Amino acid sequence: MQTAKLLVVDDDPDVLLAARLLLKRHLGTVDIEKNPEKLPFLLNNNRYDAIVLDMNFQRDVSSGREGFAWLERILDIDPQARVVLFTAYGDVDMAVRAMKAGAVDFVLKPWQNDKFLETIRAAINRPDDDSSSSDTGKSSGRPGANRGGRSGPGGSPAAGKTTSIIGTAMRPVLDTVERVAPTDANVLILGENGTGKDLIARAIHEQSNRHNKPFVSVDVGALTESLFESELFGHVKGAFTDARDDRAGRFEEAAGGTIFLDEIGNLTPSQQARLLTVLQQRQVTRVGSNKGRPVDVRLICATNADLNERVAEKTFRQDLLYRINTIELALPPLRQRPDDIKPLAEHFVRQYAKQYNRPVTGLSPALLTEMKQYGWPGNVRELQHAVERAVILSAGSTLEPGDFVFRKNPSTASPVSETLQLEDLERKAIQQAMLKYQGSITDVARELGLSRQALYRRLEKFGL
Repeated sequence: MQTAKLLVVDDDPDVLLAARLLLKRHLGTVDIEKNPEKLPFLLNNNRYDAIVLDMNFQRDVSSGREGFAWLERILDIDPQARVVLFTAYGDVDMAVRAMKAGAVDFVLKPWQNDKFLETIRAAINRPDDDSSSSDTGKSSGRPGANRGGRSGPGGSPAAGKTTSIIGTAMRPVLDTVERVAPTDANVLILGENGTGKDLIARAIHEQSNRHNKPFVSVDVGALTESLFESELFGHVKGAFTDARDDRAGRFEEAAGGTIFLDEIGNLTPSQQARLLTVLQQRQVTRVGSNKGRPVDVRLICATNADLNERVAEKTFRQDLLYRINTIELALPPLRQRPDDIKPLAEHFVRQYAKQYNRPVTGLSPALLTEMKQYGWPGNVRELQHAVERAVILSAGSTLEPGDFVFRKNPSTASPVSETLQLEDLERKAIQQAMLKYQGSITDVARELGLSRQALYRRLEKFGL
């Protein structure tokens, strides 16, 4: 605890002050932040042992919707971040939902000091997934860089475990990975959210001649215009208000290794132009500097968007697409891989039974039948979270259908709208999607055909 680094995010200055006064006596560093919009910058420039995140900010004072949205953003940046959610408005259902969404614990305000400290201690000491295995993976060297995905992406023994239990539908993909990995060809990985694009990217890196060099993963879809250049290409001291020191960008950190740009389909036109320049010149220029710096990286990109369609719509540059898709890999969704469901589910049962010290050992035949009949719109990620929740809440040693909550298909009946105003229709569509997916920004954005940034803008516009 004396060397741990903690981040507390809350829009109430009094809460931040009280938390800091309590925790700074027990922790090495306690950073506080009032504005959650700064989370991407903080997480990409620091490594925190735990994060305490308020669930309700100024736009929404009781539902917790903003907290869940920011939790999702945090886990996108660092899939193994230990996040403790706290709020003045909470109940058991919200606590369960918080755990299901990826939080490690949940605290009500006003907190009891001893209990709050114990919760923070437990979060900091919580082992990473598959931590009992020796980690042979390479990190980016950046504080706060990915320490491995929640499903055990490649670059660690977990990757081998996961890829070794997939069925025949993924074998052609892995065969291509084996052929492509030893080359330096740029790779574009296509597939729905949750299909394991990050896992395949790491597998390519681990089988490449660059495996002893860094693997740097960046969710470029989560970068704002103001942070894009600084995050990817670096900055010099004094380039902007918070630039207190020179800092290398993610491209420089990946020197000699691999850089993985996830959600590349969400880049704005200006971001696409800046990225294309770097790829063409094979050098970066830090913000605030005129000096180009050569970079030697292998580029892997991923998206769930149809980039050829985006090119036709003139929202994605064709010359950039040519640069990034020397090799294309299309990952099939889980609904097309029914043979993978049983081994993947059993893998996650073993993982979470050990992690949460639960006596769950398997799945019933009835449950497996329902799992194979279900469409899994969230793919492997949804399966993983469903198993995690079931392992936590199950009262028996074998998981049964009642331990799972499968999404029901919405009614096909469409009531006649009372208005044909486009803004009203758009608001209602977003509200229905938020209700359908219980506030999951990723799922709602996919349903509506929007990027997450575009969805965030509309949520703010309509005050949702």
